[in-house]
Amino acid sequence: MRDETVARNYAEALFESGLKHDAVEEFALALGTVAVLLDENPDFRLFLETPRVDATDKKRVVREVFSGRIPAQVVNFIQVTIDKHRQRILRAISREYAGLVDEHFNRAHVDVSVARPMDDATIEDIGHRLSAMLGKTAIPHVRVQPELLGGIVVRSGDTIYDGSLRRRLERMRRQVLARQRSGATR
Repeated sequence: MRDETVARNYAEALFESGLKHDAVEEFALALGTVAVLLDENPDFRLFLETPRVDATDKKRVVREVFSGRIPAQVVNFIQVTIDKHRQRILRAISREYAGLVDEHFNRAHVDVSVARPMDDATIEDIGHRLSAMLGKTAIPHVRVQPELLGGIVVRSGDTIYDGSLRRRLERMRRQVLARQRSGATR
């Protein structure tokens, strides 16, 4: 089985537990915390992933580090991944779990590129407009890209809405060139 499929299966199991305990978002935050720790702390990641360290020792450290900080069900879940030798895909499980949470709450993460920084009110307005357009609660992730010159580029999944000034100027340039070519052929 591919890691993505396995990660999805584990995420679904934890998600069901989250629903059962009415703690879907709490579990997401906890699993996200673990994923960030694995990303930012190579020593901890190596400790969990190396076969040289006994699973019992890994589980003890996980219990000591996370007990009281994240839900017990998530601590137990991490220990199960250690038992099943799946701890190396915890970050992928976290991503899959976050996707399940977004589906459950009908949310969509949307990449928004703009030429200049925007204030919070404008970002909120864009979020509302995108929510209406997508039929989901849009969570905009804004990136400043001065090369756009002006306007906005929105990416939601595989769909891109390009309202940038750069794109409009490029379209105008192609229209002028097409007119020049068609005029030259007469």
